[in-house]
Amino acid sequence: MPLSMSSEVFITCAVTGSGATQDRSPHVPRSPQQIAKAAIDAAKAGAAIVHCHVRDPETGAPSRRLDLYREVTNRIRDADTDVVLNLTAGMGGDLVFGGPDAPLPLKDGTDMIGAEARLAHIAECRPEICTLDCGTMNFAEADYVMTNTPGMLRAMAAQIRDFGVLPEIEVFDTGHLWLAKQLVAEGLIREPALVQLCMGVPWGAPNDLNTFMAMVNAVPEDWTFSAFSLGRHQMAYAAAAVLAGGHVRVGLEDNLWLEKGVLATNVQLVDRAVGIIEGLGARILSPAEVRARLGLEKRAPSA
Repeated sequence: MPLSMSSEVFITCAVTGSGATQDRSPHVPRSPQQIAKAAIDAAKAGAAIVHCHVRDPETGAPSRRLDLYREVTNRIRDADTDVVLNLTAGMGGDLVFGGPDAPLPLKDGTDMIGAEARLAHIAECRPEICTLDCGTMNFAEADYVMTNTPGMLRAMAAQIRDFGVLPEIEVFDTGHLWLAKQLVAEGLIREPALVQLCMGVPWGAPNDLNTFMAMVNAVPEDWTFSAFSLGRHQMAYAAAAVLAGGHVRVGLEDNLWLEKGVLATNVQLVDRAVGIIEGLGARILSPAEVRARLGLEKRAPSA
């Protein structure tokens, strides 16, 4: 098939994530102040969107605390640097089984809460975008399952719609995109939708270009998609996403390394993505241009 390369591209920087990376790199931000600073610095480097989780400031462990989300949101909105805020809504669906011989009772790490609780920080902070992980999957660890049932997703999508927040549909495999189309058909997600193609996450869509292009070709033409892959493949997929007609996500949530043996910062990863995009002949979109393109409303700074 011929290339349909993007001529205008926005960059999302996923600055910290909820993976167990807090002790693997000193550059992974933990406190609300550090996370907000990482987001603002990434925006200065060229990221139009920042995707934020929060962590326990002392341990770096992933957290769902409302006060941490509130502080991160306020710090970003109060900054002089403009950026589109994208908060995760992916936590609260974690099942950790006891193992093949005794799957029950469930083990430490299980965190299963209802749709309203999963979106409490979205209801309070009202970011322009929040993520919606559009499916259940075995997620890397032996007995861990990321759980997002169709019923849960319908409930969450309806609430996100009513908040006036745009869901970024996280697609880890082809069936997730199938379900996303159904949610759109039911009026739970407005069109044109925003999709993030998440490649190479065990055990979702494998990290190969045939699978990537199959997923790209399944995205409706009027939808907007971005894409990323993990680790050393992050920058290769930045180029692949642009060549396939999409947008780019980078950041320490997905990759800790600038090159072999050299730990990266978020700014360095954004800088490198900017170089790849501009080297391909595309233009980097600003936050204001992304809002106009996606139909977003800029939220006011904290009072």
